Amino acid sequence: QHWADVSDGATGVALAALRNGTAADDDAALAELCSGLSLDFIPDPRGSRLLLNGEDVTDSVRTPEISMLASAVSARSVVREFLLDVQRELGRRKAAVFEGRDMGTVVFPEADLKFFLSADLKTRAMRRYRELGEASGGLQRVEAEMSRRDQNDSSRKLAPLKPAPDALQIDSTDLAPQEVVDQMLANVRSAAAKPPAAS
Repeated sequence: QHWADVSDGATGVALAALRNGTAADDDAALAELCSGLSLDFIPDPRGSRLLLNGEDVTDSVRTPEISMLASAVSARSVVREFLLDVQRELGRRKAAVFEGRDMGTVVFPEADLKFFLSADLKTRAMRRYRELGEASGGLQRVEAEMSRRDQNDSSRKLAPLKPAPDALQIDSTDLAPQEVVDQMLANVRSAAAKPPAAS
């Protein structure tokens, strides 16, 4: 089995763009940048690790600056096409769990199971702040940037953030992590117990 937080794919492109001085709205430069990128995800006891051209950049992309830049570059069609290829190649490895903002609607519309995990803004901001600590720039900044990214991702024309019609929606605002996992596993077991559909 394999876990891939493919939302990190966009942050990988964002980090490469930042290092290269590539503007988030320069499609020609982004296309050239992506043509030379290699993104991969490897399992690790700490969770999936993101490799950018062979370099583990998982910790480097966990910053508010990269998060906002990822939202901007992932709205560009040239970047979406690149990430789709990366994500679908990972999907061909089978037995995988993918996480990302358009996994169920665009990347894997035929996925066996889909979950749409949400929580209210203040709860998500506090969780992110606790994860990043002082590197976050403060709770108010985290909340403001998260709100802006939500708005950008939900309103963009290309692959907007929205639940797939057949996704199980889970509001985790008042749930502990294990409670979320328990709900997902219950759904997985229920699906596995159903007889296969007649062809």
